Amino acid sequence: MIGWDVVDLGTASYRDAWARQLALVEQRQTGEVRDTLLLVEHPHVFTLGRRREAAANVVAPGDVEVIEIERGGDVTYHGPGQLVAYPIVLLGDGERDLHRYLRNLEQAVIETCTRFGLAADREPGKTGVWCTNAAGARKKLCSMGIACRKWVTFHGLALNVSTDLSYFQRINPCGFESGIMSSLAVEVGPEIAEPTLLIANVKNALTEELGRALSRRASKGDV
Repeated sequence: MIGWDVVDLGTASYRDAWARQLALVEQRQTGEVRDTLLLVEHPHVFTLGRRREAAANVVAPGDVEVIEIERGGDVTYHGPGQLVAYPIVLLGDGERDLHRYLRNLEQAVIETCTRFGLAADREPGKTGVWCTNAAGARKKLCSMGIACRKWVTFHGLALNVSTDLSYFQRINPCGFESGIMSSLAVEVGPEIAEPTLLIANVKNALTEELGRALSRRASKGDV
């Protein structure tokens, strides 16, 4: 397995984490750094991907900043209680298939949800991770959007752990109705969510599953 560095940024502004990603992408292209996984929670922010309809899906942002970025996809929300992972990975020979890379990210999230007692899966034709709730409705737990420069990936995934889902009502997340969004805490129920779904526990599980899915190994002492 290829070694990578796992860096927990704690809570950091979207712009600061974005700048950190761009710097790491350049450094990875020149071989100055190893592959790196950034983990972070952001203060409230909406981000717009490259999809043409993205701006039109910002319904009523209010006091929340809206930032246009270079990842694929539509508009999404980031905020407290949401675990965001940015793998800065140089895709080598045999890895240079971005669709497969996205499926690997999805698989890591699916396996993470399984570890907390929630059966998650994919929605045909849609990127991200979903589940079927007790009422039989399909719910989206995790949004994804990536970018790639000279085969170095950046941006990544946002898994709703204990996210305040009301913020999704200000947008059409990824072009969907806001009510489609859910979180691990909602879907597993309060009797399991505390303290099992503390963000630190999910962070550790997701780190392990991303490493397994992407064939990367964290250094000793990393998250």
